[in-house]
Amino acid sequence: MRVRFTDGGAVREVEAVPGERLLDVARRDGQPLEGTCNGELACATCHVIVAAEDFDRLPPASEEEEDMLDLAPDARRTSRLACQIVLTPALDKLSVRLPTSSA
Repeated sequence: MRVRFTDGGAVREVEAVPGERLLDVARRDGQPLEGTCNGELACATCHVIVAAEDFDRLPPASEEEEDMLDLAPDARRTSRLACQIVLTPALDKLSVRLPTSSA
């Protein structure tokens, strides 16, 4: 399966394995996402903006994730934390944009 990252206008499509977290795929590809808390829902440093056309394919965010997104600069309606997105075949070709604050 594949994931598309957009950063500053550049689009990069990378391979991913079902069951991987989006944060781990981003790190492996060298994307500038910190993920300081390593998925413990204690920060928002892996904030991504999911493409509007892909957002409804994701399971809903937990209340804890929503609370962390309230702290993320440049958060939008389609914002999510990459550490909380577990990739499945249904998410093939998921497109996410890195917020300006992470670049």
